Amino acid sequence: MADSTGGDGHDPGRRDFLYVAAGGLGAVGVAGFVWPLIDQMNPSQDVLALSSIEVDLSGIEVGQSITVSWRGKPVFIRHRTEAEITEAKAVPLDVLPDPEGDEARAQKPQWLVMVGVCTHLGCVPLGQQGEYNGWFCPCHGSHYDTSGRIRKGPAPTNLAVPAYIFLDDNNIKIG
Repeated sequence: MADSTGGDGHDPGRRDFLYVAAGGLGAVGVAGFVWPLIDQMNPSQDVLALSSIEVDLSGIEVGQSITVSWRGKPVFIRHRTEAEITEAKAVPLDVLPDPEGDEARAQKPQWLVMVGVCTHLGCVPLGQQGEYNGWFCPCHGSHYDTSGRIRKGPAPTNLAVPAYIFLDDNNIKIG
């Protein structure tokens, strides 16, 4: 008479259970070992704290610029004059090496917010200088206009505009 163990005294269902249980336990063990290695690559708390900053604009007079530090980079905030806004809007896009309208660069026309790093080799341009009364990078001669757009020189693109929002009329949050 044949028994239900397949004739050799071993239960195939039990063997399958042992394989699945051992495999599952091994997968949990590998995940428990690998997770701390992956988790340690997340940014630290001090880096996360710098991911966004709030800036009070109330003390910046018309025609004045300030520089704040965000993520270790300078950010230029300029309270533009009506003449600077008019000049920036009057530039035809077809003469720009990196065409971008002033409206796309400034949420409110009077406030220009840009990362102050030259797009050529990462220098910090000087404000209200150069041929277009915007920013000038003395290292290699890149000229930016009153909207931070490249007009002349080796820089390939405009000064970057970071993600920012107006919290109210006098405060912005960058990042």
